[in-house]
Amino acid sequence: MASSSSPLFTSWQITLITLTTISFLSSSSFPASAVATKQNPTSPFKKIYAFGDSFTDTGNTRSITGPSGFGHVSNSPYGITFFHRPTNRYSDGRLVIDFVTESLSLPYLPPYRVVSSNASADSTHGVNFAVAGSTAIEHEFFVKNNLSLAITPQSILSQLLWFNKFLDKVGGPECKFDDALFWVGEIGVNDYAYTIGSAVPGDTIQKLGVSRVTSFLQALLKKGAKYVVVQGLPLSGCLPLAMTLAPEDDRDSIECVKSVNNQTYSHNLVLQAKLQELRKQFPHAVITYADYWNAHLAVMKNPSQYGFTESFKACCGKSDDPYNFDVFATCGTPSATACKSPSQYINWDGVHLTEAMYKVLSDMFLKGNATHPPFSSLLDMKLHNG
Repeated sequence: MASSSSPLFTSWQITLITLTTISFLSSSSFPASAVATKQNPTSPFKKIYAFGDSFTDTGNTRSITGPSGFGHVSNSPYGITFFHRPTNRYSDGRLVIDFVTESLSLPYLPPYRVVSSNASADSTHGVNFAVAGSTAIEHEFFVKNNLSLAITPQSILSQLLWFNKFLDKVGGPECKFDDALFWVGEIGVNDYAYTIGSAVPGDTIQKLGVSRVTSFLQALLKKGAKYVVVQGLPLSGCLPLAMTLAPEDDRDSIECVKSVNNQTYSHNLVLQAKLQELRKQFPHAVITYADYWNAHLAVMKNPSQYGFTESFKACCGKSDDPYNFDVFATCGTPSATACKSPSQYINWDGVHLTEAMYKVLSDMFLKGNATHPPFSSLLDMKLHNG
């Protein structure tokens, strides 16, 4: 990783925060669960509980407003591909968690903030607690290090508190999770981004971030969670944001930002070791690791095999920029435009992926070999246990 005092990485931090803020504003008008699939009574799972950050969030940030100076941002073109309107998802369409619910013939998950504020909201088939901008480490850590971010003070432990409140509302400690799938989406990239340019070393973020996620998983397992999928960190060095800000000599064999990809790879190794420990502590639970990093890498090595013609440019952004990415013209702002064929692009807005890419990743997780043990094994175990 480059020196923490590098101006490049200070810009990285500011840019990511700005894009996240604009994304909050650009997806603030429509219900999160705009479309639901028909439930299959023979589905192995009856409900899903999801956690994570913007890669999994389906509406928990819809009411958040950013700092003054940005004004109101157009909702379009988020959601144009599948929903044909913005639905509080950070993509042109569906996310991995949406494809997971479809594969299990369940409705799309309502965000917790809708469920908690609307008595008529249906949480029968699960709830999504993921929040865009969320961190693995608690917000107080960033405050202590003069890195207070008022945009999204939630962490993975905040989501655990929400989950506890939800359980108290629907049944308290007597709740059983025999028919529930727990999907823990990517969480931790924001921790690194928010501390870049500070005196906090990456090793500290790795240690604390993995520790917090481990504690979170232990809490779920102690409550009785039996079927858990945990996504690793993505190949974030291939995102237009990273490609735009990193020096040209910081590249790996697939022409992505080497220092960033090395950091997330290392984080994932530590996380996987912790998951193995949890499997020993909770032998009756099935804990599956979704290898986001290597799944993304497989696509980057041979994009045409998966139908992609553009690996690095953002579909939605400033078209005259080399990567279609400019912090002052991010997707959803009046000066940004969207490509005509999002399905040919891997990247959507510079930080998040297109529905087409999420579909490819979902297939790798649910039907391919990017989960360890395979997701099919988790399903078999569920069917065997009834």
